[in-house]
Amino acid sequence: MANYAYLRVSTDRQDVDNQRHGILEFCNSRGLSGLQFFEDTASGRVKWRDRQLGKMLEGMSAGDSVVFAEVSRIARSTLQVLEVLEFCTEHGITVHIAKQNMTFDGSMQARITATVLGMAAEIEREFISLRTKEALAARKKDGMILGRPKGPAAKTSLDPKRAQIQDLINKGVSKRSVAKIIECAPSTLYDYIRRHKLKPQGSK
Repeated sequence: MANYAYLRVSTDRQDVDNQRHGILEFCNSRGLSGLQFFEDTASGRVKWRDRQLGKMLEGMSAGDSVVFAEVSRIARSTLQVLEVLEFCTEHGITVHIAKQNMTFDGSMQARITATVLGMAAEIEREFISLRTKEALAARKKDGMILGRPKGPAAKTSLDPKRAQIQDLINKGVSKRSVAKIIECAPSTLYDYIRRHKLKPQGSK
């Protein structure tokens, strides 16, 4: 069994030292020794799986322990914190949080705490949804058009090539060949010709 200590490194050296000090005090009181300190420079806003935290946890085994200085060092949102705790529980990894003096080890108390965090995550999810709906309603009230505008786009990627397309059509080049020449999908060209009613000049 291995013991890891996770530090999310910032530009403030004192902050990092405080994290380390808090973790060491906690581990001394719990008899956790042989700590392997793991430093992560990524922002807490980055999803945990995309940070060094994800790589560290993926490399740990059942029975290992990881110590965080405080909850906010795991992630910046309750949802992500809960994801980390769920991952560790599923893989038999014990999580210690020094400042909050919490341990997630599969015990009844740990499961209750995780349930409360899960409720908090659900509440946070609801608040995010509510804020999104309120923001959209406010924009709609102000007369802003929501979503993608209806109807064909005012400009397309083929507009700069219209003269070339027309010239090739005049020369009797097949549509499929025109598509190859201007390097676009045949369906895109067919739609462009149809929308702009392009025909060989002089035809009715």
